Amino acid sequence: MNTLARLARAEWGLIYVTVREALARKRWRAIPVTLTAVCLTAVLQFVQNQPWGFRFVQDVGSVRAEEPLWLDLLRTPLSLFVPALDLPVWGALLQVLVVFGIAEICLGWWRMLVIAYVTTLAGTLYARVAISLGPGTVLGLPVTDAQVVDTGPSAAVVGLAVFVAWRYHAYWTAWGVIAAMVIEVAFKGNLAGKEHIAALVAVLVLYGISILRHRRRHRHRRPGSGRTGSGFPPIQS
Repeated sequence: MNTLARLARAEWGLIYVTVREALARKRWRAIPVTLTAVCLTAVLQFVQNQPWGFRFVQDVGSVRAEEPLWLDLLRTPLSLFVPALDLPVWGALLQVLVVFGIAEICLGWWRMLVIAYVTTLAGTLYARVAISLGPGTVLGLPVTDAQVVDTGPSAAVVGLAVFVAWRYHAYWTAWGVIAAMVIEVAFKGNLAGKEHIAALVAVLVLYGISILRHRRRHRHRRPGSGRTGSGFPPIQS
């Protein structure tokens, strides 16, 4: 048990301390954007399950590859908070609360939103490319997937989980998430699974940009300024 505890502290200790201190100091005020996202997801779930609200939610937050690109780009930000119709809503709410909450505390709310949006957008754009390639290629998808309603926070959750894990040196966790997504594609190979891989590629690019920006700031920092913090990790709101 002691060995497991040491391994857990080494892997998640920094994340745990960061989240615990933020919640102890600010309580729920530490994650206002996350709580807003949870409430928005719950409201959209309620509305889309009403006879009068289903069409409205589809019009403002439903993404399909068969539709015009400009329309999907307009809908993509809200599509992140529209729960998938074939999955239990509590799963989406729990994912948003836990992963978005940790990311908001560890990265700050605006970085969290940027990563969530970019990874979701990567999946949206990938679907169009994959369908154009067709099912005969590794990255391709059948043309029937163009009619699949593509909503939910899963791509953003995958991207945020990996980014936070890398940032806070929880490398086994990051590689575990990546391995799970690869296994999902190997066994299913559906639209959602391949979009998760696209999200991972997008978050890898974002993390690379973050490292380059950090190194540039560190290189141009004036000697003797008294600022010794590296900035990696943590970044907190």
